[in-house]
Amino acid sequence: MLTVLITGGTGTIGKRLSAMLVEKGYRVIILSRKIQPSLPTDPISYAQWNVEKDIIDVQAIAQADYIIHLAGAGVADGRWTTNRKLEIVESRTQSSELLVSTLQNNPNKVKAVISSSATGWYGEDTPSNPATGFNEDAKPASDFLGDTCRLWEESIQPVTSLGVRLVKLRTGIVLSNQGGAYTEFKKPLKAGLATIMGSGKQMVSWIHVDDVCRMYLHAMENDALSGSYNAVAPNPVNNKTLIQTIAKKLNGAWYIPVHAPAFMLKLMLGEMSVEILKSVTVSAAKIQATGFKYLYTNIGEAVQALALEK
Repeated sequence: MLTVLITGGTGTIGKRLSAMLVEKGYRVIILSRKIQPSLPTDPISYAQWNVEKDIIDVQAIAQADYIIHLAGAGVADGRWTTNRKLEIVESRTQSSELLVSTLQNNPNKVKAVISSSATGWYGEDTPSNPATGFNEDAKPASDFLGDTCRLWEESIQPVTSLGVRLVKLRTGIVLSNQGGAYTEFKKPLKAGLATIMGSGKQMVSWIHVDDVCRMYLHAMENDALSGSYNAVAPNPVNNKTLIQTIAKKLNGAWYIPVHAPAFMLKLMLGEMSVEILKSVTVSAAKIQATGFKYLYTNIGEAVQALALEK
C-alpha cells in the first residue's frame, strides 16, 4: 500500500482529498500540530510537525511515497495587516523549506511532491490578455499575492535537485460546502440577498472541490506531469453570474440582487478588497492537455452538485 503524506490536511481541500485517497487504496499520514489518536490499521493517521519550532516527524517522511503540500495560512481569514501578510507568506515558505531540508538530510523514498499554489500568481486581465486567459508561462504579478505565490513556488522548487518530481497547482476559487469562498457567498442568501461584489463584471476562475482533489490525484499518479498547472475549471464566469447562479440554485426566485460598492469593500477589507474586485481569467488548457477530465465544467453544474449535498 502506497503512503501519501499531506501537509494542511485538515483544511477544506485536505479533508476531501484524504477521503478520496483512502477510497483509492492509499494510506494517508497528515502532518499536524495536534496529534489525533489512531490505530495502526487506520487508513488515516497523524504525525507531528511544528513549522515555527522546526519540528517534523522524520519517521513519517520515511514512510511517504508521495507528499501533497497544502499548508498555508488562509489568505481571506483576516484583514491584511503587516503581521498578517508576513504570516501568509512565511506559513508557506517556511513549511516548504522544512520539507525540503528534511528530504535533503534524511533517507526517504518520496517519488513526487504535489504542492499547492494559487491563481494569485497572475495579475489583472488586460485588453492584451487572450480570451482564453493567463497560461502558466505568464510572469507573476507585482502585487502582494503575486509576490506570495512566487516565493511559495520558489521555496519548494529545490526538491527537484533531489530527483523528486514536482508539480505546482495554481488553484482558483474552490467551491465547497465545507469552507472557503462558497460558504461566504451563501451567507447573505439566508436573508434573501445575493451580494454582488463591486460591478460584478470581474472574472472569477473557479473550481469544484472534487475536481481540484481529483487534479491532485491526477498529478500524483501521472509521472509525465511536472512544473506548474492551473487548477481551475475551463469556463470562468464573472462575479455577478457566479452569485446569481448560487442564488437561483439555493433560493429559486426568492432573492434580491444587491451590489456591495467597491468603496465599501475597500473600507471593510482594506488591501484585500483589491483581490475581490480584480478580474482574473485563467486558462485550463495545459492540464486538459494531460488528459484530465473534469466532473464540473460549468458553474451551473458545480453549484447544482453542491446544492444536492447533504
